[in-house]
Amino acid sequence: MIKITNSIAAVAMAATGLSGTVSPAVSETIPASQAVKNIMLVHGAFADGSGWRGVYDNLSKRGYRVTIVQNPLTSLEDDVAATKRALERQTGPVILVGHSWGGTVITEAGIDEKVAGLVYVSALSPDAGETTAQQYQGFAPASEFVIETTKDGFGYVSPTKFKSGFAHDASDADVAFMSDSQVPINMSAFGTTLQNAAWRSKPSWAVIATEDKAFDQAMLIHMAERIKAQVTKVSASHALFMTQPGVVADTIDQAAKAISTKVSR
Repeated sequence: MIKITNSIAAVAMAATGLSGTVSPAVSETIPASQAVKNIMLVHGAFADGSGWRGVYDNLSKRGYRVTIVQNPLTSLEDDVAATKRALERQTGPVILVGHSWGGTVITEAGIDEKVAGLVYVSALSPDAGETTAQQYQGFAPASEFVIETTKDGFGYVSPTKFKSGFAHDASDADVAFMSDSQVPINMSAFGTTLQNAAWRSKPSWAVIATEDKAFDQAMLIHMAERIKAQVTKVSASHALFMTQPGVVADTIDQAAKAISTKVSR
């Protein structure tokens, strides 16, 4: 059993990274006549796409075409491939949304010309040349977020810590279901170096859960500031993608409308 801390790099291969910030820009590949109506939701580790149901229903009622990616969580390469597979099925520009580990996935996959913008939901956002593990370095340990690792290197959130560390604002019934239906992640994925950083060329938004126990608050704020994301904060746990669907959906809607307005000029 291990805890996700600022030394998570010990679980993965260490790597030197790049740093810096750039101003977000609307992709020039998007035709000015097209409003953004496609939304793709990418889940994080220890979960699957079913947690997005509230966000899916909210956005669908607003007229968006919503696609939920089911990541295998076997490697960064596999998760990016799953996201790209879904992108190929989209017609028109897309807002790509990632929760937690899903932020790493959309950062790599989001360079696709169909992607008009990125929304990070308490999510990781490495730079090209960096690993996900490096994002934890220098920040306080997430002492309530405890990972149990299998012999073959896959991680689960400890069932005894799932509520406090992952979803303290969810009902006991939902916590039990989420814990019992976990999808483990190959911990080596945290040590994979990114080849691309979509936030360097795509406008970004971030929803930060102020009661997130999986990440240090300073870490979430640092990542959002580095990518120059427009930030929304909400009192919620790491499971805000499920417990705060209205706030998350509102942010995605704002991103889509902002980009549609710019490209129509």
